[in-house]
Amino acid sequence: MVDRRSFIGTSVAGGLGVAFGTSGCAPAPATESGAAAAEPTQIPAFELDEITVQELQASMEAGQRSARSITELYLERIEALDGRGPELRSIIETNPDALDEADALDAERRESGPRGPLHGIPVALKDNIDTHDRMTTTAGSLALEGSIPPRDSFIAERLRAAGAIILAKANMSEWAYFRGERATSGWSARGGQCRNPYALNRNPCGSSSGSGVAASANLCALTIGTETGGSIMCPSSSNGIVGIKPTVGLWSRSGVIPISHSPDTAGPMCRTVADAAILLGPVTGVDGRDPATAASAGNAETDYAQFLDRAGLNGARIGVARSFAGFDPRVSALFEDAVEAMRAEGAILIDPIELDAAAWRDPLSLTLLEYEFKADLNAYLESLGPDARVGSLADVIAFNERNADLEMPYFGQERMIASEARGPLTDPEYLHAKETIQRANREDGIDRVVLEHELDAIIAPTRDLPWPTDHIKGDRLDGGSSAGPAAIAGYPDITVPMGFVKGLPAGISFFGRAWTEPTLIRLAYAFEQATNHRRAPSFAPTLG
Repeated sequence: MVDRRSFIGTSVAGGLGVAFGTSGCAPAPATESGAAAAEPTQIPAFELDEITVQELQASMEAGQRSARSITELYLERIEALDGRGPELRSIIETNPDALDEADALDAERRESGPRGPLHGIPVALKDNIDTHDRMTTTAGSLALEGSIPPRDSFIAERLRAAGAIILAKANMSEWAYFRGERATSGWSARGGQCRNPYALNRNPCGSSSGSGVAASANLCALTIGTETGGSIMCPSSSNGIVGIKPTVGLWSRSGVIPISHSPDTAGPMCRTVADAAILLGPVTGVDGRDPATAASAGNAETDYAQFLDRAGLNGARIGVARSFAGFDPRVSALFEDAVEAMRAEGAILIDPIELDAAAWRDPLSLTLLEYEFKADLNAYLESLGPDARVGSLADVIAFNERNADLEMPYFGQERMIASEARGPLTDPEYLHAKETIQRANREDGIDRVVLEHELDAIIAPTRDLPWPTDHIKGDRLDGGSSAGPAAIAGYPDITVPMGFVKGLPAGISFFGRAWTEPTLIRLAYAFEQATNHRRAPSFAPTLG
């Protein structure tokens, strides 16, 4: 994430800086010496490697494949790479009914044709998105082990209605990284340590770690993550894929284990902009269980693929944000190449634009998260009913204390304890924090810059390079990130691969005002098609 890790990490240090199955085992921490890269792990050829949704649909229409055969292949791929082989640990559990669902969708296709572009397409959901089936929803925590919510999330409902197959639950940073200080992204007590497929000793970032890794490693056709402050952007950039963080309210959050209802949202994490656009539309809709979705009426589309335009950069006015600090010089060099590639495609670059990149780092951001985490998590846990193992944040804290050897072998729960100490959402401190940081990042931030320069979007490097996973020191919080302003504002953000540094991927972000997903998709797609930086991971044990 900086990002949610930055929200949490640096705020404690004096100003908001940054925000794994059953084994908590992690790869040995790596050094950053100039040692030669280890040989890549030999991975068997996979016939669905880098395949797109459109290609899968074409093969089913032609009778070359079926939803069942596609689902079988992805389940075999998960079995070969996730718990064995390179042990990516990106999937917590698979859907025991996936093949039966595929059979039913194949029969429906034969009888009446496909429902739409997601018919028969396997999707993996982050393990904080409710499904009322034989899978559990736990946010990676043993405190919710065995929990089957009383109903589907709105996201799962919409996916099923579109004919998608919910294939698996993806590993994540436990409790979406909002548990303790000095935490490690991609680790959960249920899933163990998720690993970056480009270099297995490097961190996949989080908190949507498993979604990012599973998409990148071709364990699934599509994945969905969630974000509060960079949890889609950072793992997408770190795993060489496309991530879309929608405007808050475009996708419902009902049935999603929360951090904070002001910035929380779910979104697509896919290998291509086209796939992400295809996934984005069918999940939109007004949901009575999430008041924020009321604002999406008249602002949402059911088909975002219509905005895929190879010439989309021609004539576009794009602001270049250079106020985000902390990027590796080699990432900055990739960004310069990206700027020139857009100029060559006919974009009009306003370089630089003045965006206060530090406004989201205000300590009030953490105040907001702590207040809303307590209120929102308590409401979610209460919705599970009286038989749930934990019914409140206080219960979770007590569970973690009783099971500290399993839940807290590497880091504690300081963030949870701080949240539990907060008062109700009527407190003046909370109301001041929310109003102040949203105004700074909306009206006085992104809105001001876009309107002043008549911009279609703002661009910046997404996140610094993936760091070596280290359970002693925790995550590295010193790297640059541009996720903060759009996250706090609740505005859309799209990251696209922009190149590699010594085998490690880096992304570029396109963000703008609320409800501008069509424009951002047009720009991101044109950049992707002009540069084609995405490449499948190498599964190297380490990189020099």
